[in-house]
Amino acid sequence: MTAHFNIADMFELVADKVPERVALVCGDRRVSYAALESRSNQLAHFLAARGVRAGDHVGLYLYNCNEYLEAMLACFKLRAVPINVNYRYVEDELAYIFTNSDMVACIHHQEFSPHIAAVAEQAPALHTCVHVADDSACDPAAIGAVELESAIAGQSPARDFGERADDDLFILYTGGTTGMPKGVMWPHKSVFFAAMGGGGWFHPDGPISAAGQIADRVGDFVIVGMALAPLMHGACWWYACIMLLAGNTVVLNPAHSLVGEQVWDIVEREQVNALTIVGDAMAVPLLDALDANPGRWQLGSVFSVGSGGAVFSTSKQEAFKRYFPNVFISNSFGSSESGNMGLDGGGKQGQGLGNVAKSDFMSVISDVEGEPHRHVAPGEMGIFARSGHIPVGYYNDPVKTAKTIVEVDGQAWLLLGDEARLEQDNTITVFGRGSNCINSGGEKV
Repeated sequence: MTAHFNIADMFELVADKVPERVALVCGDRRVSYAALESRSNQLAHFLAARGVRAGDHVGLYLYNCNEYLEAMLACFKLRAVPINVNYRYVEDELAYIFTNSDMVACIHHQEFSPHIAAVAEQAPALHTCVHVADDSACDPAAIGAVELESAIAGQSPARDFGERADDDLFILYTGGTTGMPKGVMWPHKSVFFAAMGGGGWFHPDGPISAAGQIADRVGDFVIVGMALAPLMHGACWWYACIMLLAGNTVVLNPAHSLVGEQVWDIVEREQVNALTIVGDAMAVPLLDALDANPGRWQLGSVFSVGSGGAVFSTSKQEAFKRYFPNVFISNSFGSSESGNMGLDGGGKQGQGLGNVAKSDFMSVISDVEGEPHRHVAPGEMGIFARSGHIPVGYYNDPVKTAKTIVEVDGQAWLLLGDEARLEQDNTITVFGRGSNCINSGGEKV
């Protein structure tokens, strides 16, 4: 069967190459690539037996845990679509995402069973719930939930699914910065290249040109990466996919909040090489812990600290450099709709959120009501935009889709909502959203 630019297809190729390598670490639990492949196949067979079909939407209502990524892969293997559910949602928001996404199944922590029970009547398509056991006293029987380990027990670990496609969907619900959350519909191929580096993140030859090449990009040595955001956010979800499709090890933060001392304990214990944060909101507690505990940790394994999804100020970057003088510090742009828009070039320090180079796939578009969309001239303000590998729209929202994906000179452009200016040197200074948004611990409020 031909491999496609499909996350499940490519993961299977990687798992076959390095089956015994550690794929996931969460707390004291470790999962190899072979075990991750086997367990996701078993869960996929269970979901299929419960009537989950290609194109169906399955909620992932979980804290960080290995089961989150097992469930993601299980969905992709069936050509079903995982839906990220923010575990901080209140009842109205939860009801909205269950109904707006047309969710047919939900994989959730036991703790969230009462919340699902409260909104289940508003989600008529929901027919299957699978819970991950925890130490809460919540009763999953109220929603007929099956415990995950029981669900997969006896299921076949065989990889006997139908052929998948480049354009199977990966839906990421936004944080709701400018209204209710929207489900951004990404074809697998587009999200692989736009948000996951196209297999070129750790390789000098850059992105792959055929899906079957992904296994050739798996290195002889393992990079251990830790993303501190919850998996329910694109920043962590996509990073986990990047690492898994490179045969590396993903370390998850098992805590439900970010405590700097706990993070550095994990970094030291697991010998983390690459740390990914979400701006100053995460940088501050990490730096505070280092300031308060000089010499407590041996952190020589770290060679990269990267940020994306929120402001990572120059002062915080410099503070990290004081503790890690030989570490590569990066500040990337991106959103649920755009994927990774590149690294801040640093050429316009003190101006806006950062500065990137204009290209055939990155521009500033004039978005004035009543006027045709156009590329702005140097010195003009407009909206930051990308082309090429972009989403196909917002789920169940054709109006928002039409306003966001526009045509300029015969090419589709995605308007990202961030105000930007095209500079005389053909770079773009990004200023951010016009609406007020504060990022608190990786959460937009």
